[in-house]
Amino acid sequence: MEIHALKELLKQVQSGDIDPDAAMQILKRLPFENIGYARIDHHRCMRTGVPEVIYCEGKSLEQIQGIVGKMSAYHSNIMGTRAKKEVFEAIRETGLECDYHEAARIVVINPKPAEKVGNIVVVSAGTSDIPVAEEAAVTAEILGNRVNRIYDVGVAGIHRLLDACDELFKANVAVVAAGMEGALASVVGGLVSCPVIGVPTSIGYGASFGGVAALLSMLNSCASGVSVVNIDNGFGAGYQANLINKGVRGQR
Repeated sequence: MEIHALKELLKQVQSGDIDPDAAMQILKRLPFENIGYARIDHHRCMRTGVPEVIYCEGKSLEQIQGIVGKMSAYHSNIMGTRAKKEVFEAIRETGLECDYHEAARIVVINPKPAEKVGNIVVVSAGTSDIPVAEEAAVTAEILGNRVNRIYDVGVAGIHRLLDACDELFKANVAVVAAGMEGALASVVGGLVSCPVIGVPTSIGYGASFGGVAALLSMLNSCASGVSVVNIDNGFGAGYQANLINKGVRGQR
């Protein structure tokens, strides 16, 4: 339950609009609600400021519909990640308002505009890395961050990145998605004064080992300000960038 919703419930009890027994029934479903195949963490928003995120891969459409139906009563801007188009269609069939970001594979349920603050830059090495980069960018935007995208600026044509240095220098945090050898994270880390979050992607030929080569390259970066999330984990990078950007502005 979002903090404002809990405060509203307490006000309704105080005013007599809701009797204490009815309020108790609502509160009994907190801090989590057991629906058999899932235990929905309604208190996560109170602890972290962000509702529980639904990882859609591996869940049936019926399970996703059930989880979303329960969460939507209490939360806005609920994110479903790794969501295919059929997931979006299934959620929309329930009558809930939702937006679909196809490139990022993210569906947002009960979308609510949020003020965008700070400056996060999301960089992709190649066009093939854009889906992971978009997952990071859209995640950060939903969480209330201003995001600037710089795509297809890999080290094979380094002049493309250098042309965007003015944009890089303004960032509070940079997210860099790169496959192949993953060198771009180190290059960006050597240019900027802000933290850099490297996202190794599974893009590359056989010896890239599905992103392991890029992961190891980023972990061994000689640029001191580079940290690394797991392979293809755009969501994790966007979430972490949100924490850093809000921390810089003292808004956590």
